[in-house]
Amino acid sequence: MFKLSKITIVCLLFFLPTMAFAHDVSSGDQEILNNGGLLSYIWVGAKHMLTGYDHLLFLAGVIFFLKSVKDILKFITVFTIGHSIMLIGATYLKIEVNEYIIDAIIALSVLYKGFENLGGFEKYFKVKSPNLLLMVLIFGLIHGTGLSARLQSFDLGADQFLLKIISFNIGVELGQIAALIPIVFLIRLWQKQPNYKAFFKACNIYLIIAGIGLFIYQVGHYFNIL
Repeated sequence: MFKLSKITIVCLLFFLPTMAFAHDVSSGDQEILNNGGLLSYIWVGAKHMLTGYDHLLFLAGVIFFLKSVKDILKFITVFTIGHSIMLIGATYLKIEVNEYIIDAIIALSVLYKGFENLGGFEKYFKVKSPNLLLMVLIFGLIHGTGLSARLQSFDLGADQFLLKIISFNIGVELGQIAALIPIVFLIRLWQKQPNYKAFFKACNIYLIIAGIGLFIYQVGHYFNIL
């Protein structure tokens, strides 16, 4: 009983910030961008990713199944390529999407990963789950669209437009690295423990719950009912 409670508590503490639904654009961030140069875009990009719990929850779900550092780097690289393409491309071309809709789809990616990790495709649909590397790339593109929507909500001005976008993207990557280091450390540390199976199950159930909660939150705001 004690072990199960301990696992649940650690898992909740690990992902608790999700409930804050953070990483919204603030007037303070706009002021930082107005008063700083390209470094300010790197800072705001890093801050955005560090508080982008929907992005980090999805990546945490991906890491659960990876056993080697090489595999972790491969999947994170594919995800990074995907979201960088869309962040830079969609922002530069000024392709606008509704931020609530795209964030609702990102929430479904979190739900998807928890469901897949628990063998949901095999158990409920009697089919093999889709190729993980391909899905990570696809979801990377979707997450990048969400990042672009956030960046476009700022007043970027006309000067150094592309450099500002690239600087923001660099910040996102730095923030992603900073956030993933403790996540990877915790998961790999727990993989060596005898109660890892219970930890794995509890955390992936939480991913499903968090994905549903985030989806309802975004859809509710889209229809102005929250």
